[in-house]
Amino acid sequence: MSLYIEGLTVTPPCSRMAQFQEVMRQQLEASMDRELEKLLSTAEGANVEVARKDFEGFKKLFHRFLQAKGPSVDWFKIHRTPEDSIQPYERIKARGLPDNVADCLDKLVVVKLNGGLGTSMGCKGPKSLISVRNENTFLDLTVQQIEHLNKTYNTDVPLVLMNSFNTDEDTKKILQKYTHHRVKIYTFNQSRYPRINKESLLPVATGLGMISENADAWYPPGHGDIYASFYNSGLLEQLIAEGKEYIFVSNIDNLGATVDLYILHYLMSQPNGKRCEFVMEVTDKTRADVKGGTLIEYDGKLRLLEIAQVPKAHVDEFKSVTKFKIFNTNNLWISLAAIKRLQEQNAMDMEIIMNPKTLDGGLNVVQLETAVGAAIKCFDNALGINVPRSRFLPVKTTSDLLLVMSNLYSLDAGSLTMSQKREFPTTPHVKLGSSFTKVQEYLSRFESIPDMLELDHLTVSGDVTFGKQVSLKGTVIIIANHGDRIDIPAGAMLENKIVSGNLRILDH
Repeated sequence: MSLYIEGLTVTPPCSRMAQFQEVMRQQLEASMDRELEKLLSTAEGANVEVARKDFEGFKKLFHRFLQAKGPSVDWFKIHRTPEDSIQPYERIKARGLPDNVADCLDKLVVVKLNGGLGTSMGCKGPKSLISVRNENTFLDLTVQQIEHLNKTYNTDVPLVLMNSFNTDEDTKKILQKYTHHRVKIYTFNQSRYPRINKESLLPVATGLGMISENADAWYPPGHGDIYASFYNSGLLEQLIAEGKEYIFVSNIDNLGATVDLYILHYLMSQPNGKRCEFVMEVTDKTRADVKGGTLIEYDGKLRLLEIAQVPKAHVDEFKSVTKFKIFNTNNLWISLAAIKRLQEQNAMDMEIIMNPKTLDGGLNVVQLETAVGAAIKCFDNALGINVPRSRFLPVKTTSDLLLVMSNLYSLDAGSLTMSQKREFPTTPHVKLGSSFTKVQEYLSRFESIPDMLELDHLTVSGDVTFGKQVSLKGTVIIIANHGDRIDIPAGAMLENKIVSGNLRILDH
């Protein structure tokens, strides 16, 4: 509000500040537009149109980023989800399967998020090409699962891979090996956005190319980009024209994310007017999952709450396993027609994740990202389904890799299932030290993977190797101090033991 005093217009300080901030925002956006146009002028051929579409998406994200004012949620407007908004899996399963499963499967597309590299596990190239079980890669197992469905039910479920510019070339080369498998495989690329300088908030790239100093100037903007990229690729429209109705989306490194026929039947058997457009599979939190996103009710809608959105004063409350009992597995079932509608209405609204990074030269940059599950609030009749923990089996580290390579799991048609010989359905807690971080080094430390059927907890630290046919039971802690080395001999059986630097074996 402005005041009129003797011919002068006086703007109160808070209003002046707001005006100043708005001018600054407009100037930043204008500067960003100029920089993006400069980058576009370095593009050649077909790359111009691709880059232009990417930049349109980036500009929308950047605009929203500049408008943001603190945490995107008001903590006191958060409510627990209504009882019927998160269904127990048992209730879904109790409905049984239809007489003709093939009719449901013919309307399904499996989408795997395949944009990540295996760098955190010391591997070059796409993470999906790391061997995880009997020389099979994540991608091999996925293809085997879908081929098994297609052969069993005489259907045509296609596989779609959302690649990034980091994984596209290597993935396409490897796809030739599946030519004679009974799975149609499609790919599309997620966007390529410019990293921005943390101080100036302008792109660090000097050109659209990926060579020399520009290699680190670009990033794939998180899996929330799936909606725009899928739509822009033309593949969404093509699949709708072929009669497909739902996509099942999951991370390619989640080995528990197989097609669930009971959930699919539930989606297909609803009346048309009340069709559920978005299902998020959630599962019960353990202390290992306290940072995982959870479902809440906010402004009357189901919404995903991530730890990055939580005000600092409430982070401990968010991590509580008593108040927030479930977390998002990132296994999602989404209506294709709804994605098309929301994209065309420009109504896809996802919270922005600000991801700070430091480049090799020490430059501090910011990546603006979104998460695929954050769009749940945009869809009609959205639902959470509380699934068994077995549907969440991600392999993020070599500790996870040890679990899935062990006799805890059996492999059948690309799917891993917990061995019936294990008395407890929960997986052991495994923590391998820094000597095991990289896959090659990890593999060199095991002559064979230990028997872990009766294991509850394993901690290994330091220079430790395992001989053949070692058996681990209960709680086992093996710590080699700096300069020491521990070789667990072939055939050893360790049950509730602590093995210290000089190989003394103590009862635990």
